[in-house]
Amino acid sequence: MKRGDIYWAILSPRSGSEQSGRRPVIILSHDAFNQTHAWRSIIVVPLSTSTTQARRGPTVVALSAGTGGLPGESCALCHQITTLDRAKLTEKIGTLSAESMTLVEQALLAAVDIRR
Repeated sequence: MKRGDIYWAILSPRSGSEQSGRRPVIILSHDAFNQTHAWRSIIVVPLSTSTTQARRGPTVVALSAGTGGLPGESCALCHQITTLDRAKLTEKIGTLSAESMTLVEQALLAAVDIRR
């Protein structure tokens, strides 16, 4: 499990406008944590296929079908960063390219108002 990998995850239970159910997520946490099996928490960015979500602005990154192995058009919801227990990650889908991961990182910076 590495930063930039895309996995199917179980995002339940959740509440309100949080993404829920079985959906792809992008691994965001540092590889030192990801590759330490005793470290149970994994930081992720949930993905959505909602066209409404795709228009939400600079904290959303559009990912075309096939990107990182995704089965359909999706968008990374960088304003919904969350932490999951690694047991909620079920199956690896693929890995984002460096270019796609850079777009996700830029959207994350916008979401948490970090300036470089």
